[in-house]
Amino acid sequence: MPRFDDIRLMRARYLRGPNIWTYRPVLEVWLDLGALEDYPSNLVPGFPERLTNLLPALIEHHCGVGERGGFIQRLQEGTWAGHVLEHVVIELLNLAGMPTGFGQTRSTSQHGQYRMVFRARDEQVARTALAEGHRLLMATLNDDPCDAADVQRAIDAIKAKVDDCYLGPSTAAIVNAAIDRGIPAIRLNEGNLVQLGYGARQQRIWTAECDYTSAIGESIAGDKALTKSLLASCGVPVPEGRVVASAEEAWEAAEDIGLPVAVKPQDANHGRGVSLDLRTREEVLAAFAVAEPEGSEVMVERFVPGQEHRLLVVGGEVVAAARGEIITVTGDGASSVRQLIDSQLNSDPRRGAQEEYPLDIILPDTDAKLQLELQRQNLSADSVPAVDQVVVIQRNGNLSVDCTDQVHPEVAHAATLAARIVGLDIAGIDLVCEDIGRPLQTQRGAIVEVNAGPGLLMHLKPAVGAPRPVGRAICDHLFPEDDSELPGRIPIVGVAGTEDTAALARLVAWLVSLSGKPTGLACREGLFLDRRRVDARDSAHWEAGRRLLVNRQVEAVVIENGAETLLADGLPYDRCEVGIVTDLGGAEALGHYDIQDSDQMVKVLRTQVDVVLPHGTAVLNAADARVAGMAPLCDGDVVLYASDAGAPALAEHLGAGGKAVLVRQDRVVLATGTSEAFLPGMGTLAAWGARHASVRVDSLLAAVGAAWALGIPLNLIGAGVEMFDAAPPVAPSFALPA
Repeated sequence: MPRFDDIRLMRARYLRGPNIWTYRPVLEVWLDLGALEDYPSNLVPGFPERLTNLLPALIEHHCGVGERGGFIQRLQEGTWAGHVLEHVVIELLNLAGMPTGFGQTRSTSQHGQYRMVFRARDEQVARTALAEGHRLLMATLNDDPCDAADVQRAIDAIKAKVDDCYLGPSTAAIVNAAIDRGIPAIRLNEGNLVQLGYGARQQRIWTAECDYTSAIGESIAGDKALTKSLLASCGVPVPEGRVVASAEEAWEAAEDIGLPVAVKPQDANHGRGVSLDLRTREEVLAAFAVAEPEGSEVMVERFVPGQEHRLLVVGGEVVAAARGEIITVTGDGASSVRQLIDSQLNSDPRRGAQEEYPLDIILPDTDAKLQLELQRQNLSADSVPAVDQVVVIQRNGNLSVDCTDQVHPEVAHAATLAARIVGLDIAGIDLVCEDIGRPLQTQRGAIVEVNAGPGLLMHLKPAVGAPRPVGRAICDHLFPEDDSELPGRIPIVGVAGTEDTAALARLVAWLVSLSGKPTGLACREGLFLDRRRVDARDSAHWEAGRRLLVNRQVEAVVIENGAETLLADGLPYDRCEVGIVTDLGGAEALGHYDIQDSDQMVKVLRTQVDVVLPHGTAVLNAADARVAGMAPLCDGDVVLYASDAGAPALAEHLGAGGKAVLVRQDRVVLATGTSEAFLPGMGTLAAWGARHASVRVDSLLAAVGAAWALGIPLNLIGAGVEMFDAAPPVAPSFALPA
């Protein structure tokens, strides 16, 4: 059997928006198979069997066959190594918990060279999966040593990159809920700061905090003494207690309050440094030492008997509740506490070090609170408990049992009142009581903490009970469902083509701004904010478009998208209200992307039509039958335009009752089926052209069609095109940094 050189990964590009392959981000990889071009999978001895033994779940890949086992069938019949690499990478992502069902591999005009793409939520994760898949594939092709341990190492590498790069589970739950409602999301940093929606209709989240989260409320929640004081003054049951400065003062406070007590940091969270049910001087002094490093000050308060609960309040309602459990191990007379923790607790698949796990790994050597708990039982991590001896490991912080449906209305009222008093729209209310189904006052229950930015994982992945849609609750809080407009969306107009597209984009932006909306514009003539040019550089690219979408000032945007932008980055937006395609020119400059002629441009520029919203409109040049032929690809309406009223595509479209913008009697005409009317407020094209010689008539027609589709009054459109200044600005009003 020949030995194959590595498949050459010529270049890889992350397409961040809708592109020629799909609506979602993908990693596009250009491959050179080398000698493997002459060796499809069925001609490499033993290769199909080695690969399926290594990755048995490949049988679930349907591939183009469309049924289970489809890819295996292709593998046995003979398929090329680029296609195999695609499926290996997808399977590794699936095994790493990042499932993706999309991938394609297509040959290019060069012998042995292919373009391979796969769905990728994060660029760095995708590149790691590609590298690991490439390594495993070459080892399998060459029959090098490769087994399940190698696959696991690849999976671990991908998971590590996911942990480094992907959103945390709480943020991801909110983002996924937004996407389910059709609300676009933009990640603003490498952490968990995410913008939901575009422009002036956006909302920002940072984990479970949002634009509505009060900074004052967050500060109050971080001060446990102040929080308790405010709650108590409003009649919310809280345990009495006070702040102490030393261990001896903690014991004095405990004596005054009455044993048992709890000792906790004043401004820590997640149960760190909290010790409960302390009954002796020694226990209180030791608990002070545990709490002091976790916060600025230490509190001593009355111990409230019962179970710990966390209630999630969103927008004045309790949307989820979880109950904690005391965690114990049971002795066998032979194993140490450390060994019992590993065998009985850390072996639980719900425990892990990463954020995705609802329960944490328990580490006796570094957990001071656990060490104190063991000391109270006259044990250490190395002690060997007797047979059937129950050892308490943790008394709090194990919120893992869903109890949402059991919450008494009076308890829910107390929780929502606590959130309002502190000033938080999203809050985690910690309370202790014997029975969540009874009012707190009847059982000496109390609210012990109010937390800003609460974690959501306990509600998303409870150990017992049903997951709660808390991400959706927060999304609906930010974007109420009774909003009559599309949540989070502003009008977006995309312009694709090469002929006079910058002037066309400027004219559309001008007309939109006349309707009263502060408008952003990105085109080859610069970046504009509400008619002011802020950057004179060519801005017909992804980055400039994205800068507009994150700007909270703009209520509408117009973005020029060249074919190279679509091929190199994808569109900067997920959907648009109006998509304009002017022509199929520019192929001669795209040889780097294996584009040879204008017919190939149809697949490139159709992306602009594919992303038009169902209530939106595609504006297409009827003078080119290939452009007009994109009409069936649009989810919304279609407006055709042409200066030649006899264009065949126009006649067919109007015959079917469609809309068009055309020219008759030297005037702009708006036509719907057999009904036609001159554009009011505008004179003859000859007179207009004399004042706007730099703007093509076709560009005028396309702009009128776009404004018509946006519902701008016709007389305003006519007056607007007459007033339009065709000359681009000479210099920027102010420049943004490069």
